[in-house]
Parts: sequence; structure tokens; C-alpha cells
Amino acid sequence: MAFTHQYTIRFSDTDAAGVVYFANVLNFCHEAYEESLTASGINLKQFFSNPEIAIPITHTTVDFYRPMYCGDKIGIELTPQQLDINRFEITYQITSPQSIISIATTKHICINPITRSKIELPQQISNWIQTTS
Repeated sequence: MAFTHQYTIRFSDTDAAGVVYFANVLNFCHEAYEESLTASGINLKQFFSNPEIAIPITHTTVDFYRPMYCGDKIGIELTPQQLDINRFEITYQITSPQSIISIATTKHICINPITRSKIELPQQISNWIQTTS
């Protein structure tokens, strides 16, 4: 079942034109990702400071369908999908009550942070993918 995170656009999220600065959409997505991990029982402090595993983002895309303004309440629905033993992607559908605003994707790879070589996804991430898909 996909995970949905609610967010209210803040003034600090916007640019001089009064709309959300494009790069901030990825911040919204990452916040939803973190909330989803927490909801599945993953300890964020341990997860992001693990000296044996790192899961960097290797690719992102964002398509915009309409602007977002300060005060808008949005939903960020994320759906992860495992690509192979060491990679997964997350699709984020950002919506307002009226429509789809944006769709983003992030691709992630699991590596050993010291050798920078690919390693298998940890079981807790595989479980998160299975329960959140």
C-alpha cells in the first residue's frame, strides 16, 4: 500500500515569483521518504548513520503540471519498487485536492560507503519496499 505524507507549502519553499522553487519539490519527496521509513519502524538516526551501508540517490526526475503556492496543502504519495538486489526507485505523486501537481522519481543504490562498491539492499529496506509498494 502506497504511503502518503501531507505537507503545507511554506513561504520559504517559494521563489521570487511566489511559486515553489523547483528544487524544493525533491525536499518534499525526501521528507515523505523519511516519514515512510519511520512509519515502517526504521530508526532514521541508525539508518542514515550506518557505517556499513549507504543508499545514495543516483538519479531524479520531476515533472510539473501546475504551480504550488504558499499555504497550499499537498499530499505526497510514494511508491517504491525494487529494481534488483541493490537498487530501488521511488515514484512520488504530488497532489492537491483538485489534481495531480507533479510526479517525481528518485533512484537509489545500496553501497558500502568505504569501498563505494554495490552491496545487497538490507532486509529492512526490502521489507519496507514490499509493504509500501
